[in-house]
Parts: sequence; structure tokens; C-alpha cells
Amino acid sequence: MHFNFVGITGLPRAGSTLLGQLLAQHPEVYSEGNSSPLCSTLQGIRRQISHEPFFLSQLDGGFDTAYGHLESAMQGFLRGWYRDVDKPVVVDKSRAWLNSIETLLALAPEAKLIICLRELGQVYGSVEARHQKTPLLDFVDHLADLDRFSRADALFMKERVIGAPLHSLQSIVDLPPEVLQRLYFLRFEDLMANPMACMSHLFAWLGIAPFAIDAENLPIGAPESDSHYRMKYMHRQSGRIASPRQHRIPPRIQAQIEKACAWYYERYYPGFSAVAQPERF
Repeated sequence: MHFNFVGITGLPRAGSTLLGQLLAQHPEVYSEGNSSPLCSTLQGIRRQISHEPFFLSQLDGGFDTAYGHLESAMQGFLRGWYRDVDKPVVVDKSRAWLNSIETLLALAPEAKLIICLRELGQVYGSVEARHQKTPLLDFVDHLADLDRFSRADALFMKERVIGAPLHSLQSIVDLPPEVLQRLYFLRFEDLMANPMACMSHLFAWLGIAPFAIDAENLPIGAPESDSHYRMKYMHRQSGRIASPRQHRIPPRIQAQIEKACAWYYERYYPGFSAVAQPERF
């Protein structure tokens, strides 16, 4: 159970599944590839214990001892989840880690997070393209009856599938420097354009030995349940790296995305604009 913990998190449709496959090639890395319930379970433990009357009374009687029990128990749960792994690095994929960076570091101080990014118009376009292939199935949050512009607007709301991680990304600048240095931002476009160089740089940042990935022979891990999200956010694994086609985004929607999320483009895609003359709203 003495491994270094690495989380994969970030935006949906931004290459986290592919990244898990690429990391799994490295002989020092254990990566199952599919989304993990570990982070959400730890969050559930925290919520439950924070309302447990007997535990609260122990905090009153001896805070250090009671809090120490909780800390060691949650550390044991995190380590125990991968108790059979005999590799020095374990990768756990969950978008929930983006909201739990400091909690993770409290349990595993050596932990690092890889945050997957992608140009936001293409993130939206990927979701919309899947919906157009499954129009008779509704979204979990009932977006199918909306027009395209309204659906795009809804997807970027704070509590929705794109908006929630985006909101967390916006707040990352508030973290202290010692936490920020545990974060690695990986743009999907860079990974597609030059996977060898990207992975080489990532392996060095993780502190593991150099390794030449085989882009034509990727390991296929456990499948993910796409029906849970009504087939709108697919997690297909391929045996090779293949760049996806560019999605054609209506100019009005692209302009609104770039305007509403200007901070994102300034921080992660400086100089980018898919719309020559954005419309005013």
C-alpha cells in the first residue's frame, strides 16, 4: 500500500479515458482507466461522520484523538482501495477530485493531480454530436427538449456536466502555491498533436522513469457504464491514438462560449478565437 497516488480529473470530453490508457502502458504505473468511485465515497464518509452524534461527542472530549481516528481511517480507506497493487504509482480517475484537491493532499501528501483541458467549443460540440446520434434518449438532467443554444447554455451552468468542473477550474487560482505545484494541466489538443512529447514530459513531472509509449497498441481497460448518462458522454477505448474530427459549432454558440468563459481562454488558450467577429449578447 506504499504507492504514490495520482488523480486524473478535469473537463468532460477532454481525453481522460485516453490518458488513463497511455499511463497504463508505463511499467511503474497502475491505471484501471475507468472512472472510480473512490473520491465520491470519501466525500460520503466525510458527510456521514460530520453528523454522527457519538463522533461529535468524542470531538468535544478529545479532539486530537478523535480527529486522528478519522484521519487514519480515511487514509486507510484510500490506500486500501488499491491494496493489491504492487506498482509504485496508482492512477485514479474521477472528475470529483477537482473539488477535493486539498482533501486528497490531507490524506496523501505525495498525491498529484492531472487536470484534462480542451477548447470549450469542442467540449460542447462533442456532447451535442452524441445527442444528435441518440435524439430519442433524454439527458439525465432533461436537456433534450431544449433548442441547441439553450442546451449549450444549460450545459455550462454551475451545477451541470461542463459548468461544474469549469467553475472548479476557475477557483484553482485561489489555492496556495504549495498546492498548485501538485497540479499538471494537460490540453487535449497538445496530447493529440504530439502524444510522445506530452507523455514524456508528464512522466518526468510524475518522477518516474522515461518510457516510450506505443501509440498504435494501447491497453484496453475495464469498460465504463455509458448508459448511466444515457449514452451522451461516451468513454470508448481504442487500441490506437486517433484524433477526433473537429465539430462544427454554430458561430452564435461559439461566440457566447468564448465571451462567457473569457477567463478560461486567457488562462489556458491565450490568443485563441474560433469566431472572427463574435456576436454581442
